[in-house]
Amino acid sequence: MVKPVRSPKPEPDLLLLHIELKWIEPAIWRRVAVPENITLGRLHRVFQAVMGWEDCHMHEFEIAGEKYGIPDSEGWGPPVNPEARKTLIKALNGKKTFSYLYDFGDSWEHTIKVEKNLPAAACPQVPYCVDGANACPPEDVGSVPGYDEFVEAMEDPKHPEHESVLEWYGELFNPAAFDLGLANRWLKQIKV
Repeated sequence: MVKPVRSPKPEPDLLLLHIELKWIEPAIWRRVAVPENITLGRLHRVFQAVMGWEDCHMHEFEIAGEKYGIPDSEGWGPPVNPEARKTLIKALNGKKTFSYLYDFGDSWEHTIKVEKNLPAAACPQVPYCVDGANACPPEDVGSVPGYDEFVEAMEDPKHPEHESVLEWYGELFNPAAFDLGLANRWLKQIKV
């Protein structure tokens, strides 16, 4: 008896996400395509890579009224649903916007909007950063007010804190910089 030939499982559709860091002008944003069935744990890694964060702090998604993250067995973090196996498409449950909070101390709030669905072959790699603008704030800079002070001191060599922020950061910081190629090289390392 001849076994029936199964056709290959189709690749999942992609979701084009617009990620924007709240409360900062000019806007810091990225547009990234991810598989609709990406787990929230992998999506966290995508956000870290595409935004330029270093994954040094806790995080949490809020999607369709539910919170997801890595449950803290020691009780330090807020109660969350496990993100490891929950897929984005199931968590969205038809919604088109959600939020991502990174670093509970600095409270970097991101608003994410599902802009559209794309066919699986629409991008040269998956995940893929399509576009973006402006540099991500450095880790531990002190939230939005700290970032504003950091940029002000970094840009003005006569500022009384210029030398100390330059020493702390280690090099000049350009708040308008965003390297699309580098973001996609980081994304290549994430298996979805």
